[in-house]
Amino acid sequence: MCGIAGIVGAILTGVFADASLGGAGLAEGMTIGSQVWVQFVSVLGTLVYGGIVSFILLKIIDMTIGLRVSEEQETEGLDLAMHDERGYIL
Repeated sequence: MCGIAGIVGAILTGVFADASLGGAGLAEGMTIGSQVWVQFVSVLGTLVYGGIVSFILLKIIDMTIGLRVSEEQETEGLDLAMHDERGYIL
């Protein structure tokens, strides 16, 4: 669900950019549909780029310092193991 508002807003920019809806107007020869398509392709490209870069960065981190804590730290609890304090006093 993260980013849904940004995605919808980016795509709908193609609609609300039209002068008849109060926007600055579309480029010459563009229709609302073609502008929405351009916005959709841009959003899709951004999602693919972000996914690939995130995957690469996570792989680099995993190979250097690792992404998981040890089983012992997991059993002890991360608040105590990582920060030396209790998150919940039960």
